[in-house]
Amino acid sequence: MEIPVVDFSAGCLNEKHATDDQLRKLGAELKTAFYEIGFVFLKNFGITEEEVQRVMDISRTFFLQPDEVKRPFSRESFSLCSNHGWVSLQTESLNPRRPGDLKEAFNVSSLHPDIKWPSSGSLQDFQEIQSSFFLRCKELSLWVLRVIAIGLDLDPDVLLSTHSLIGTHGNGTTLRSLFYPPVSAEAVKEDQLRCGEHSDYGSITLLFQGSEGLQVQTRSGEFVTAPLIPGAVLINIADLLQRWTNDRLISVFHRVLLPPVGDSSTRQSLAFFVQPDDDALITCLDGSNKYPPITSGDYLIQRLKQGYPKF
Repeated sequence: MEIPVVDFSAGCLNEKHATDDQLRKLGAELKTAFYEIGFVFLKNFGITEEEVQRVMDISRTFFLQPDEVKRPFSRESFSLCSNHGWVSLQTESLNPRRPGDLKEAFNVSSLHPDIKWPSSGSLQDFQEIQSSFFLRCKELSLWVLRVIAIGLDLDPDVLLSTHSLIGTHGNGTTLRSLFYPPVSAEAVKEDQLRCGEHSDYGSITLLFQGSEGLQVQTRSGEFVTAPLIPGAVLINIADLLQRWTNDRLISVFHRVLLPPVGDSSTRQSLAFFVQPDDDALITCLDGSNKYPPITSGDYLIQRLKQGYPKF
């Protein structure tokens, strides 16, 4: 299985004048990829490698600090948004049957002006860099959702109308800066991974990889490594969009394995998890009742409880 690479020039953030034929062609390519594999690489989508690297660089600066310096920014420390902030090593288990994941994260789940951000020393630009990238990803995500709707022969705005609150407290969309530190083979617990097998929760996910490591499950159940393609973003369907489309698009399991014994390298990635607005009621767009109706907010809470034992 190979993850398709689609040229998104017609839907690029810098090109807002695509023809209907161009958008229909793009939509058809995305529909095929998301039905057969659940993942697709986009190139020429409007966000530069320099923008991505800027976020990774300042995120790495944050992660390499001592835990006691990061702890004041811990997830669940912010009354305005409990999902915002730092997630320490082994706190999260995306596959609850495995020990805690060997990764850290910083979640940007709120752009509210009263949220506290790291700002000391070399992190003085942390808020501006993270917030700006969040908004860039938001814009790209809305374009992708529009093209997906076109590919499904739906009203182009049918998905956009339920994603109008991204970046506010009425929507759970989150930018996660992810850091996988070096792994000591002696300290690894039985069945522990850098990131356990899981599917994503919402509509779509944008993933910017700093190195290889992600594995994607095929329809036959085999896990294959997603390559690193410079300048491309990897996009996958998440659970709510699979429910919404009555399985016309699929949300598949993926994971990050431990590095080979003796490999002391780190790994970084940026994931933008797109959620419909909290009060959006997700029902099958074809009118079937294969999946029971559920609001986006309720589904997100259910899934977060699975990943965080103390949620």
